[in-house]
Amino acid sequence: MERKPLGNVVCGEDSPSQSAFSFVVTAKENLPVRHGQFVELEAEEGRVVGMVVNLFKTNRYFMRAEAVKAYGEGLPTVYPTDKWEYLLAQVQILGVLNGYGFDRVSYPPSPGQQVYKLEGEALSSFLGFDPSGVEIGELKHHSLPVRLNLTRLFQKHVAILAMSGAGKSFCARTIIEQLLSRDASQGRPAIIVVDVHGEYTDLAEAPEYSGRVKVVWGNKMKIGVPGLSARDFLEFVPDMSEMQARELQEVIRELRKSMKENGSPYGLDELIAGVQEAEMNGNIKAALLAWLSDLKSLDLFGTFDQPSLESLLCPGSVLILDFKPLVSLRKKQILVAYLVRRLFELRKKECVPPFILFLEEAHQFAPSEERSISKSAIEMLAREGRKFSASLAVISQRPVRLSTTVLSQAGTNIILRMTNPYDLEHIRRSSEAITSRVAETISSLPVGEALIVGEAVNFPIFVRIRKPEHLPRTSLSFEEAAKRYESERSQVNSDVSSLMSW
Repeated sequence: MERKPLGNVVCGEDSPSQSAFSFVVTAKENLPVRHGQFVELEAEEGRVVGMVVNLFKTNRYFMRAEAVKAYGEGLPTVYPTDKWEYLLAQVQILGVLNGYGFDRVSYPPSPGQQVYKLEGEALSSFLGFDPSGVEIGELKHHSLPVRLNLTRLFQKHVAILAMSGAGKSFCARTIIEQLLSRDASQGRPAIIVVDVHGEYTDLAEAPEYSGRVKVVWGNKMKIGVPGLSARDFLEFVPDMSEMQARELQEVIRELRKSMKENGSPYGLDELIAGVQEAEMNGNIKAALLAWLSDLKSLDLFGTFDQPSLESLLCPGSVLILDFKPLVSLRKKQILVAYLVRRLFELRKKECVPPFILFLEEAHQFAPSEERSISKSAIEMLAREGRKFSASLAVISQRPVRLSTTVLSQAGTNIILRMTNPYDLEHIRRSSEAITSRVAETISSLPVGEALIVGEAVNFPIFVRIRKPEHLPRTSLSFEEAAKRYESERSQVNSDVSSLMSW
């Protein structure tokens, strides 16, 4: 089938050049060219590819204000205005296609050259899509599936950023479902989800994921004390001094020696008793006993880990840690700090498969300025995880409050609608590919549409995120939630009245 040109390159003050050109649209169909569309033309260096960054309509008969004022709506009856209206498209040149990829353009296209819509395999190759990759959605204006290479997407971590209600959790859920649908021959990582609001737990009920999705409630999780060093306790209690930590390590060393001899694990009670019996400075002892008693009151510690990560994590599996029952942010941060360090150590020893840790409300666990128990562990994983195929996917509605170390280590950003100017500026500073014009576009994105920029794609692209196969139960609208509550309450009151009358 012969392709029809969209239009022809025209001369302007600064174009055509090796970085941009404009073309007048001659195609007759309705809306032949859209903002953000990819186009191509044949030039001296090969197939030059660009993206439409602006569109202008002009008409010479409407350029003079006095003529428009004089004739008003009758102007088209006096002059052939319809014959002089035309559409001008401005294009940013991205590169030139060759046999093995693309190169920079070093020579401008010529005026008059025909411009075509870039589609199909050529566009997919140019943007760096992978036929066996993770299908995250559809490229806007092209109806092309966006399949991102697993390594390029997760090797250097991912940040999913959006204001509340813009679709960031749906996006994460779609990615998780796509990872679950992968075949063993394609490579299947283990997935861990820190689910702050209980938005992912219903995935365990999907028949096709039977046995591969496990849910652990946050209030049932325990940290095994025998596996903790004084450094771990120093992380849980940031106010503990180095001297106190050294004395605590001596007590731990004795307890481990005793456990090795009699085979009996110990918990916080035994550790507290060991501190009480140890010979040390009275002030240090009192402080340690206070710290340990405070940790005991959190009811987070036991004689062994619950859950056992080694037994639960396998290729193509999902472990959902539902923190919804937990109210205390301190408890959540302690659990996340231990989880991250434990996962990293297990991965370094290859006791667990390559994994992706999805961290919801990441700004709560790795804030930019405030002190946080889990911050250093998350930053460590962000810096070093890629060397051991331990990936991090941070999800946040407040990028400006998220650690700059974590955000800067995210090789790929998936950004949905965001309107807060401080968040937008923070994102713009974190990525060279996000210009002021692109940042303005982010604030007007419809729900479910995202900008993907970074390692996973060759150029920034706008994508309609595909709808998850299994919508979460928590996706009720405000109105539906109010109706359901009133209906259920009415039923309860009716039942109580019936019992009382009986």
